[in-house]
Amino acid sequence: MNTIINSLSKKLLAFHLPLTVLFVSNIVIASEAEQEFNLAEIADGNFVHTGVNVSIEDKQHDDIANIGFIIGNECVAVIDTGGSVKIGKKLLDSIHSITNKPVCYVINTHIHFDHILGNNAFVSTETRFVGHHLLAEAVEQNRDFFLEHYKNDLGQNPDKSSIISPDILVDKSKQLDIGGRSLTLIPFPTSHSHNDLIVIDNKTKTLWSGDLIFRHRIPSLTGSLKGWLNTMADLRQLDVKIVVPGHGSVATSIEQAMGQQQNYLQLLLDDTRKAIAEGQFINDAMETIDKDNKSNWLLHEYQHANNVSRAFTELEWE
Repeated sequence: MNTIINSLSKKLLAFHLPLTVLFVSNIVIASEAEQEFNLAEIADGNFVHTGVNVSIEDKQHDDIANIGFIIGNECVAVIDTGGSVKIGKKLLDSIHSITNKPVCYVINTHIHFDHILGNNAFVSTETRFVGHHLLAEAVEQNRDFFLEHYKNDLGQNPDKSSIISPDILVDKSKQLDIGGRSLTLIPFPTSHSHNDLIVIDNKTKTLWSGDLIFRHRIPSLTGSLKGWLNTMADLRQLDVKIVVPGHGSVATSIEQAMGQQQNYLQLLLDDTRKAIAEGQFINDAMETIDKDNKSNWLLHEYQHANNVSRAFTELEWE
């Protein structure tokens, strides 16, 4: 049984897994490289690489998201691939160090670079790419943006084809079979982003939430504040035991996973509405709302003002 050790160091909160021998068919001993990649089995067959809590200007910006994979009897499903081809290859190498089963699905939880730019490392005849029904359109709209801002993360001689789009689009709850293990995929209306998708491993009741849930690292609002709060209410109804957030440590209940985020987003909603009612301008609201970081988020100084700006824009005409 793998042991998980929580380690908090400055801006890093991650899971670390001691080297362990797994006596299972098609399983091999984890390599030192895998250990360095910070991989943990948080539920039977569910492996998570926990991202680092640094800003997107940091040299480790391509490794800020939680990514991982689920092993079935027949094949492997990957959930998000990181913010660069380099991180994607490290994830693929980690899979190969544990099992010789093929990767049949790469599931992207949404469009943001730190979850999708590693896709190119997984391109093969055996692998299908899966996403929200609006994700393919979002990829097309963002190809030039990714090439301009993340060219160095896209491998050698990148072009628009280096950014891999889904070929299986999910517009309602869908089941994927990876052999003796079914995965439930559920798309949501605009929330954190405009194309959020979750994955549930039904065997272990493990929820991979993507960026619908942040822990420790401040949430990034790019979709709809009201939509996100509505989606969180829906997530609370799920029968899950373990939650892998898009950022931050794994949680052992949905309430534990969402408590800090719920308080923050509700505060953002209430205080922004109050600022609008008092006649404040957007710049004033950005300076005053939650300036003391009541929820103790990491990287509050990098993201909070932008969240207030987006909330203000959404709410000022409601």
